[in-house]
Amino acid sequence: MGGEAPAGQVTARSEASGRGPGEARGRRDPAAERDPRPVWSRDFALFFVARALARLGDTILPVALAAGLLQYGYGVGAVGLAMAASAAPFAGLVIFGGVIADRFSTRKLMIGADLVRLVTQALTAGLFFAGHVVLWQICLIGAVNGVAGAVFQPGVASTVPRLATDVQGANGAIRIAESAAQLAGPALAGLLVAFASAGAVFAAHAGTYALSALCLLLLRLPPAAPGSHVRHGSTFRAELAEGWREFRARTWLWGVIAVWCVYMIFCWGPTVPLVATEVVQQYGPRAYGLVNSALGAGTVIGGLIALRLRPRRMLRVGSIALFAFACFPASVGAGLGVAAMSAGAVIAGAGLSVWGVMWATSVQTQVAPDVLNRIHAYDVAGSLAMMPVGQALAGPAATVLGADNVLLVAGVMTLVAATALLSVPAIRDLVRVDTSASARAAGLRATGAIPEPARGEQR
Repeated sequence: MGGEAPAGQVTARSEASGRGPGEARGRRDPAAERDPRPVWSRDFALFFVARALARLGDTILPVALAAGLLQYGYGVGAVGLAMAASAAPFAGLVIFGGVIADRFSTRKLMIGADLVRLVTQALTAGLFFAGHVVLWQICLIGAVNGVAGAVFQPGVASTVPRLATDVQGANGAIRIAESAAQLAGPALAGLLVAFASAGAVFAAHAGTYALSALCLLLLRLPPAAPGSHVRHGSTFRAELAEGWREFRARTWLWGVIAVWCVYMIFCWGPTVPLVATEVVQQYGPRAYGLVNSALGAGTVIGGLIALRLRPRRMLRVGSIALFAFACFPASVGAGLGVAAMSAGAVIAGAGLSVWGVMWATSVQTQVAPDVLNRIHAYDVAGSLAMMPVGQALAGPAATVLGADNVLLVAGVMTLVAATALLSVPAIRDLVRVDTSASARAAGLRATGAIPEPARGEQR
């Protein structure tokens, strides 16, 4: 390993010893902690707004699809099919999107993806305004959106550390923005449906992509760190294979994804649909809206907490915070009442948000720049792969065991998943990387003041 390797680049020896790549960097250089790129720069503010707008669009889309398709005589199954038409291409192609993002300009790819989705959602709005709504057309448009999302998403990971040396602070701020947008999105969509039409919601969704693309167009990214680009002459297949090797070489990374697959099947997958049905059936849609808003408020609180927490072992703290999510499914499964369920949702949202910031920061700082987009793509694909399985099994499990018992099991499985994360030494003992010091070192290498390590020494 050695202290000569650039930030976030893992060697075989570091994995074999069970130490995180930052173990040898335990001492901080006060001079290095003077942040040359503070979080709230003009460029980060533009990216911050772009991410908030993207999340706002993501949260109004389900409302638009449900209201629009039901209005034109389609059933719940058609709504699910339309949503799956977008989710399936995204999950299946995001890994390839990671290779593309490592080969080309991530900013241009993200702008292009936003423009594609601007056109498709404007087309959808036109179909609804014209009263010509055909399910296969809506699904086809959704599939195009899914492909565009698969191209867009991998570049997010490498953009954050290029805009701000305080990567954790940047992720915390973005998490707060996304959570606030998640709170506002359904309410905005509901108002548009009530006072205008479903077509207006799709038009608003198209507008979020237009504004996001404008923010990214105005964005000025600093030069990429040395070694951030793939080798000239490498084939697409070779880069895809290299991304897989890099993913497998990091025990903490694939270990988290393995646990997360189980978590999606037994906890998150069944929690989302069963909480909705249980709360709506017992207390009505307003109560579900309150509980959902409480969850969003909790994620805002968690983002604020994550801005201040600076643990040396980030995944250990994130795993401990994840225990809190058990309060959400367990409180609903136990039938504790709306007030108690809302309190449980706030606690759960805060814990999930802290985990999310710690995890995103760890990936963005521990992984070498030239494979970061591909690693992030494997992360996204692995995290989402099992969610549809959990959602599909939720109904049959509820029929056999009862929805309340399935939610109680989901709460217990959250505790099991968090315990499993803490039981893996490579996860709980991973030491944070001093991104300020690494950024200064990258700058010195770029000017030739210190030599660039050979490629074989970087991981």
